[in-house]
Amino acid sequence: MRFDAIVIGSGMGALCAAALLAADGLQVAILEQNWLPGGCTSSYWRKGFVFEAGATTLVGLDPGMPLWAVLQRTGIQIEAVPLQIPMQVHLSNGDTVTRYQDLDEWIEEAARAFGKHNQRPFWEFCYQVSQFVWRTSLRQTAFPPTSIGDWMQCILKITPEQFWYARYAFFSTEWLLKKFGLHRNRLFTKFVNEQLLITAQNYAPQVNVLFGATALCYTNFGNYYVNGGLINLVKPFVNYIEQKGGKIFLRHKAIAIHWSKEGYRVVAQVKGKEKVDFLGKFLISGIPINNTLPLFNGHMPYKISKRIEKLKKLTMPSNMLNSAFQVGIGFRPHQHLTCIHHQIHLQEPLPEIGSQSIFLSVNHPEDALRSDVPGLAVASISTHVHHPAARMHFDKSVVEQAILERLAALDLIRPDTIIYIHSSTPAAWEKWTQRQFGFVGGYPQYMHIKPWQMLEARLDGYKAYLCGDTTYPGQGIPGVALSGIIAYEKLRRDWL
Repeated sequence: MRFDAIVIGSGMGALCAAALLAADGLQVAILEQNWLPGGCTSSYWRKGFVFEAGATTLVGLDPGMPLWAVLQRTGIQIEAVPLQIPMQVHLSNGDTVTRYQDLDEWIEEAARAFGKHNQRPFWEFCYQVSQFVWRTSLRQTAFPPTSIGDWMQCILKITPEQFWYARYAFFSTEWLLKKFGLHRNRLFTKFVNEQLLITAQNYAPQVNVLFGATALCYTNFGNYYVNGGLINLVKPFVNYIEQKGGKIFLRHKAIAIHWSKEGYRVVAQVKGKEKVDFLGKFLISGIPINNTLPLFNGHMPYKISKRIEKLKKLTMPSNMLNSAFQVGIGFRPHQHLTCIHHQIHLQEPLPEIGSQSIFLSVNHPEDALRSDVPGLAVASISTHVHHPAARMHFDKSVVEQAILERLAALDLIRPDTIIYIHSSTPAAWEKWTQRQFGFVGGYPQYMHIKPWQMLEARLDGYKAYLCGDTTYPGQGIPGVALSGIIAYEKLRRDWL
């Protein structure tokens, strides 16, 4: 089958790139190995409940942010409910802090929980940096620059403000804590580290200030909920692409990419059926670079094969990545929760996996689409599993029990209200997502990798491009949406 562009994977980065190409009139084929679209931003039904497949938080619909920009360009409509309280964090000392969206409210709350010393200047600085990052993100879509055209675009759009803030890529969030004299505040330092882990996939010593400040302030931007689960964020994108002449092929796993001057032939294995060839002038991979590069085989020009080999050396191994242990619960709520997202800091690391926090998301109380039975609720609980290749299998019942005990101690979910429960190890994540090692959340931030050294959108140096959470900028729905925009913009400037 022949299309203008072949997109591998249907995560939010891939869908954003595909939608923008469709808006330009290109016919796009999306190959998705799973039976549902969305990748790690999706939802699935099981035993009468709709569970989130991965992501549970939605940020990026504010004016000027990447997802908003895609919706503006395409006219795609998303029905999202704004959250009055983005998150609550249950600290290891027994206190609970509420992450208010309003900056002043949040600073007052932080001062109450962690002490007044320098909380205001610290958070005002972080918020200024985060505003700068989002202001700049849609202006500098040639970043990171790897061609003369990229450099020209960056230079033409550079501002004195960008020069001023760029220096913070050389400083870690740990340095920032020291700058404001907060590094000796152990409770606050743990709070910062576990908050960074949600969006930057690493701790303060390894996350530069630009990414760290933005990650810490994502609750100070609009946080939203989609009724029925995040699958209903995905479906409008799929509908739009198909209305424009494109098509999504579910249960079509890409197993090989063959290069030619005429374009790309992607071989897909259909679940339980024969292999199918897809031909396209352009290629965009929305799956991790770890999974993408092994697909290239057959004859390639020396320049392209050399680039592929170079990229292989830049892929992160398991010991630099995180997977997740996830628990899905269907239950009968015994109380009305004012907040649907909760990060819980642990006094002792979880057995078997050693993580020090868990993240709980429950459905919005007014969402009647997440359960077949009225009045029941759904919870998604996840926690990081570092170096997943070394922890693919473990006694998940032990971890599950430790999590349930902590939820009960906080009176969030009582054991006697649970109707259904299931849990997933990194091995299950690898089977579900097909991502190497079952890693999730994308490439973590590391100080030795500066923003301009992160993997960029150009994949083979020709007409193949990369987006998703292993390329710049990577983390979270805003990050992968921006990666899709950048892949589209570079493809458009290079060839259209």
